[in-house]
Amino acid sequence: MRVLIVPDKFKGTLTAQEAAEAMARGWQSGRGGDALELLPMSDGGDGFGVVLSRLLGAGMRTTKTVDAAHRPLTAEWWWEPKTATAIFEAARINGLAQLPRGKYHPFELDTFGLGAVLQDAMHAGARRCVMGIGGSATNDGGFGVARALGWKFFNAQRAPLDRWTDLHTLSLIKIPPLDHCFEDFSVAVDVNNPLLGPNGCTRVYGPQKGLVEADFDFAERCLGALAGIAQQELHLNTATEPGAGAAGGLGFGLRTFLGAKLKPGFELFAQLSQLTAHIEKADLILTGEGAIDEQTLMGKGVGELAALCHKMRKRCVGLAGIVTDAHKARQLFTDVHSMVAVTSADEAKANASHWLEEIARRAAQQAG
Repeated sequence: MRVLIVPDKFKGTLTAQEAAEAMARGWQSGRGGDALELLPMSDGGDGFGVVLSRLLGAGMRTTKTVDAAHRPLTAEWWWEPKTATAIFEAARINGLAQLPRGKYHPFELDTFGLGAVLQDAMHAGARRCVMGIGGSATNDGGFGVARALGWKFFNAQRAPLDRWTDLHTLSLIKIPPLDHCFEDFSVAVDVNNPLLGPNGCTRVYGPQKGLVEADFDFAERCLGALAGIAQQELHLNTATEPGAGAAGGLGFGLRTFLGAKLKPGFELFAQLSQLTAHIEKADLILTGEGAIDEQTLMGKGVGELAALCHKMRKRCVGLAGIVTDAHKARQLFTDVHSMVAVTSADEAKANASHWLEEIARRAAQQAG
């Protein structure tokens, strides 16, 4: 058989590339005669930059900037000169993984550090920019990156605002005299949430970053003021667009202040990788991520891949650390296998590569 291996990362244990290699080793030990093709994927979160740079043949560059807490940071990004394309993974700058666990509250964090890498890309002559924004530590609505790129925000007394937690006093926005911009700026989002409300970034994803219920109303006031004044001053109503609430509202900020287009991360990956053509040539598709759960079945990349395979009448087998509802998952996947079915959760996390290889071997033996 021709087997296409398209996993996402196993968060906290394996990158998408490492997962693909472990799956390939396991499949080969179970069915040595099959032809394997590895195509690691990302729907916009951690690992997006590495995956996209490999697809496009982009080389790495670095920029001195700051992380979400304004600590010095050397950030990596990627550059493909033939098409003048810059690739960014926002989580490498304002991501949770860049910060000591539990030390900073989201009220102390912002997206300012993204400005330096975007400016470097503009100065390099980038015409096209692709950015994945998942995995963020911030909830500032893109206020920080807008400030870094010259946007100015003032209260009613015309005093400048430097912190997103002062946005509840926002009265005026001044547009910078931008001398560079991207002809095409695509932002990969892995969620469809709006900026505000019960399904907005603060209430849905804020708790993962350290916001507590007592913080919600204040954070909403700040982001609501930003959205309201942006609509009034810039005549843009972007707060309700799907993905505006991605990455603590960074989707909204990039859309509003930089004219970015918000695109589902899986669709962007599928387009740039010519995924449909790869699926057409395969007899079976092998995919996976840390958990195949309700989120997988509601729009995350691995679930979207399974849905595409189902539509194209191709077999798709899912591997995961844990499968929360195998019966429901098998309505989308041809079959699913989990590490915790053959070992403990602790052991699966400690030796993820070994156990992923093992369940891939078992899946291969059952593939027929």
